Amino acid sequence: MEKSGQGCCSPRRVVLVPAPFQGHLNPMLYLGSILHSKGFSITVAYINFNSPDPSNHPDFQFLQIPFDPSELLQIYRGEYITFMLMLSEYCESPLLECFSQIKEKRDDSEKISCIIHDEFMSFSSAAATRLKLPSIIFRTSCSTTFISRHCLLHLTIEDLDSEELVPELPYPIRFKDLPLNTLGTLENFLKLVVNIENTRNSSAVIFNTMEFLEESSLAKIRRESHFPIFPIGPMHKIASASAGNLLEEDRSCLLWLNKQADNSVLYVSMGSVASMEEKDVTEMAWGLANSKQPVLWVVRPGSIKGYEWIESLPVGLMEAVRERGYFVKWAPQKEVLAHPAVGGFWSHCGWNSIVESLSEGVPMICQPCFGDQKVNARCLSHVWKVGLELRGNLERGEVEKTVKRLMVKDEGEEMRKRAMDLKRKVEISIREGGSSYSSMNELVGLIMSF
Repeated sequence: MEKSGQGCCSPRRVVLVPAPFQGHLNPMLYLGSILHSKGFSITVAYINFNSPDPSNHPDFQFLQIPFDPSELLQIYRGEYITFMLMLSEYCESPLLECFSQIKEKRDDSEKISCIIHDEFMSFSSAAATRLKLPSIIFRTSCSTTFISRHCLLHLTIEDLDSEELVPELPYPIRFKDLPLNTLGTLENFLKLVVNIENTRNSSAVIFNTMEFLEESSLAKIRRESHFPIFPIGPMHKIASASAGNLLEEDRSCLLWLNKQADNSVLYVSMGSVASMEEKDVTEMAWGLANSKQPVLWVVRPGSIKGYEWIESLPVGLMEAVRERGYFVKWAPQKEVLAHPAVGGFWSHCGWNSIVESLSEGVPMICQPCFGDQKVNARCLSHVWKVGLELRGNLERGEVEKTVKRLMVKDEGEEMRKRAMDLKRKVEISIREGGSSYSSMNELVGLIMSF
């Protein structure tokens, strides 16, 4: 990628509006780092919830949108779909106020080129129209999830239990795999889907994905769109700076990994939002212990319902895994996945985790919880064939069997080979001449044309 200053001939500023969740915030900050390396000035306009840490990006301007979401959070805590809908209703005017601050702080010779906003922050598009600025949507999930969501608008609840394949999708996605989100009511989720699909005022759409990985889905979107599509991923591999974390990383696990044999450790992490029932964690724990495989297990505080941390884990478990297990509250995931000791990743299948895992050639055990995770898990297991699915209530015998299939059986070794092939394709895509490299330069050209 070009260094700072090479991409722009005059000062230009891009305003980023991220959604306030780690899986959305980090990719947006990576995108900001990439655009900054092209010579753009970056302003991040954010709400006061899961706020980014400005110290991680000293070259960016950070402005808080003058809206206090605390009342909405109290009303809709846990119902994040409803919370996001309410943000769209209330935040357009505060974002316009934020732009008056941006204009006051920028150099007179500097032009605001456009707003790039998360697909969930749809109020940004309306604000951009009022300001006569172009807007670009950033979709932090995969392109297959995007086209899968549309199918939900025409189905009944009964349809969503079907094992039948959805005929209009380019990959073997079942009706039961469609990205229904349980963090709110169905009615509000469908309203949010309609908001997400409203692209009439947008100049382009960015995806954190790779052309080779989702060629058929991207082709379908391009056929049905009136604006350019830019698959620019994996952004964490392209960006020159770390996005930072909302949770504190425990780096001691890297020292533990240094003592383990290559490809021997199963890394377990269910992401920054998903939570599990105590009974499922108990079955999961004993299945892991009985597999006899070394395990690095991230147990996020509060992720086991009714408990603060690992006090719910079964009596005797710590003794069973004493020499083979390591527990942390949060891990430096990208470094963990790049460590030679890690041979598999048990994940909730959030898109960022998948992109990070594939970028390092690590196959996965898939335990999707909600939303796009079901589509992602299906793609991992049936399209790219680098994942094994675990769904529904966990049972320790099935857990043990699945862990062994991935970590010690020939089946898992074949998956590792396929995952390493995907890693090589990722590396090609971000090099000069690669698809993501070219998409990034095309995006820069578009922003410069505004």
